[in-house]
Amino acid sequence: MEMYNLCMSCMNRNVRIQTTDGVFTGMIVGVDGENVFLQPMGDAFLASTSKSKAHTSAWGFGPFGFGGFGFAARNSILTLSLFTLLAIALI
Repeated sequence: MEMYNLCMSCMNRNVRIQTTDGVFTGMIVGVDGENVFLQPMGDAFLASTSKSKAHTSAWGFGPFGFGGFGFAARNSILTLSLFTLLAIALI
């Protein structure tokens, strides 16, 4: 519950989150009882996720106007388990 409250206090703010899987930078856009949802920031996100176990997906439109799932760094939301969080810092 402590990490949940900490994440709620940092809602819609840029943070750096350290987990057991790596370090992630972005804006907290949501929190529930089990996860924190992070909108990644720029190239730092791409570098950190290439070395970690984290995965993202985003709904978007393909080249022919059809919707579908796929990797989209600018619109992705990264889901991190509250149970793997070690530290959160405002940036």
